[in-house]
Amino acid sequence: MPIVWLYAALLALLFVGLSFRTLVMRRRLRIVIGDAGDERMLRAMRVHSNFAEYVPLNLLLMYFVSSTLPQPWFLHALGISILLGRVLHAVGVSQIRERYGFRVTGMALTFAPMLASALTLLASYGRTGSG
Repeated sequence: MPIVWLYAALLALLFVGLSFRTLVMRRRLRIVIGDAGDERMLRAMRVHSNFAEYVPLNLLLMYFVSSTLPQPWFLHALGISILLGRVLHAVGVSQIRERYGFRVTGMALTFAPMLASALTLLASYGRTGSG
């Protein structure tokens, strides 16, 4: 089983969990759309949407890297970083009295594999040329 599949599946489960948490909060707070000025709802929405903004590109880049540099340790490092980054970000941003360390570390662990993947792909492109 390709390594990317493992992390795509784990991240999909996390996304479903964040989605469910947001839906439950909407029901409990009786907020149909938007955040209705409730900071808890806003934070749940941002955790969910931030995940949706960063994970697809990270997984796509990880997939491309797997076709150019299929070193398992590197792919696992990318996947673990994305997964851990998204969990830490969710924990940090979800709290009204936010602990910024979680948020900052979560974003760093989200950007690091994106940057590592992009640089790996550029280096691979440079080695193989444009064809």
